[in-house]
Amino acid sequence: MRQAMANAEVGDDERDGDPTTKRLEARVAELLGKEAALFFPSGVMANQAAVWMFAARGTEVMLDVDSHIVEGEIAGVAALSGAQVFPVHGKNGVMTAEDLRRDLRPVSRYSPMPSMVCVENTHNTAGGKIIPTSELRAIRAVAAERHLPVHMDGARLWNASVASGTSLAEFASTVDTVMVAFSKGLGAPVGAALAGRRGVIEGAWTARKLFGGAMRQSGVLAAAALYALDHHMERLAVDHDNARMLASELHDVAGVRVVPPDTNIVMVDLAPGDTAARVAAAAAQEGVRVAQWSATRVRMVTHLDVSADDCARAAKAMRKILNSHPH
Repeated sequence: MRQAMANAEVGDDERDGDPTTKRLEARVAELLGKEAALFFPSGVMANQAAVWMFAARGTEVMLDVDSHIVEGEIAGVAALSGAQVFPVHGKNGVMTAEDLRRDLRPVSRYSPMPSMVCVENTHNTAGGKIIPTSELRAIRAVAAERHLPVHMDGARLWNASVASGTSLAEFASTVDTVMVAFSKGLGAPVGAALAGRRGVIEGAWTARKLFGGAMRQSGVLAAAALYALDHHMERLAVDHDNARMLASELHDVAGVRVVPPDTNIVMVDLAPGDTAARVAAAAAQEGVRVAQWSATRVRMVTHLDVSADDCARAAKAMRKILNSHPH
C-alpha cells in the first residue's frame, strides 16, 4: 500500500482534479451504483457534508439515538448546519421503520420540521450489526411519505456486504447518499467517500471546501484506498471469523453477556459490579487493547493487523480477566 502511495500519479484536486483521486471516485460510484462520488479526508466530514446539503437551518435530522452522527461527531449537525438531531430510540436497540414513524412529529407550525433521515450500516454501537435491505427499504418508504432524503453512514458497509452477500449497490440503492470509509477494515491510513446523484455530489464539493477539506495532491491518499479495494475487501471475512471466535470463547463466562457479532465488532457487557476501566487496564497489562465503550461495556474489533493466533491469545487473556472479577 505504501508503495502504491509513493508511485501515485497526482495532480491538483482543488483546481482541475487529481487523476488517481478521480479513478477512486469513479470506482466507488460504480461499486455503490451511484452517479458520482467524492473523496473526503474523513467519514465525519462526509457525513456532515450530506447533512449540510439536505438539512435546512432550524430543522430536525431523524436518526438512531446511538448512531455515530449523534455520539461521535461533536454536535456537528448543530454547529455546521444549524439543525438539530432527533434521536430515535429503537424498541430493539436499533432504529426501525416503525420507530421512525412513531417519532416523526405531526406537521405543525409550532414544531421543527424534519429535513432528512440518517441510518448507519453496520451499526457500530449495536456491535457491528448489519441492517438488512428489507429494513432499509422500509425506512426509506416512511421517509418518502414526508418527502425526506435518506443518508447512510456506511463507514463499515464493506463489512456488511461481505458478511451478508448483499452487494454494495443493493445496500446503497435504499438511500440517496452513502458514505463509505477506507480507514477502518480496509486498512487505508486516511479517507472516505460520499456517493449519490451527480448534482448532490457537486454540492458536496462545496461543503467539503467550506469545512476545510479541500486537498491538492490527494492521489497519494486515494492510491491507498484503491489498493485497499483491490487487496483487502474479500479478506474482511477473516475478520468476521476471528470476531466469532472471540465471542464464542467468552460467551460462557459467568455474568458476562457477549453480543453475537454480525461482522468484526465484539461488544462485551460485563458482570454486575465489574467495570470497563478495570478490564481495559488488566487487558493492557496482558498486551491486549480493548476499548472502554461504556462504564460496563468493552469493545473489541478484529482487523487486518491481528491474526487468528492474536485473537486466540486475546480471548485467553480476556477469559482470565473476566473470570478474575468476583461475581
